[in-house]
Amino acid sequence: QVQLVESGGGLVQAGGSLRLSCGASGITSSIVGMGWYRQAPGKQRELVAAFSTSGSTNYADSVKGRFTISSDNAKNTVYLQMNSLKPEDTAVYYCNFRELLYRLTYDYWGQGTQVTVSS
Repeated sequence: QVQLVESGGGLVQAGGSLRLSCGASGITSSIVGMGWYRQAPGKQRELVAAFSTSGSTNYADSVKGRFTISSDNAKNTVYLQMNSLKPEDTAVYYCNFRELLYRLTYDYWGQGTQVTVSS
């Protein structure tokens, strides 16, 4: 059974920083993607940052230069360093792992962690 456990959310003032972590367990095949998404109240879930084992990294335009995604592949853990936070970054943040198994991909999601940025 695949399990993703997130940590690191919280309340921070504008201009502050937070670091999110997400560890995955139970994935037995190849991980071909990891990333972070967020969902603000009344809005759709959106990509924040993600990279694949092919080497590509994508960031939402709104976070470029402020957020950095990284990983520890040996620990199946992905991180999101968030600097210069803004009130509009307030959302529930979800980590995502994508597994490749028998030519099919499977997406797994964390439980979500709340990030609140006060002005």
